[in-house]
Amino acid sequence: MKAAIYGNDPNWGRVTAALGRSGAQLEESKLDVYVGKIQVLKQGIHVPLDKVKATSMLKQKEVSITVVLNMGAADATAWGCDLTEQYVKINAEYTT
Repeated sequence: MKAAIYGNDPNWGRVTAALGRSGAQLEESKLDVYVGKIQVLKQGIHVPLDKVKATSMLKQKEVSITVVLNMGAADATAWGCDLTEQYVKINAEYTT
């Protein structure tokens, strides 16, 4: 997910793959996914989108990815952090 966001790639497949690995109960046919305010997946089906506009949403300082499972009333928020070349370089250069 972080790599897709850093690469400005509005790829809903990466979002759903991360969901699948999360262990959360979900039904693909109910999933809605948004990049910023742009819906990219509706009830499990790809929504044609303006890739330039969606990519510009991913270039913002803060990026919002919203997933609606459509399986109940609960909600949760998760925060991520930076994954730039500098971040990778810093973490690759030290040893423990």
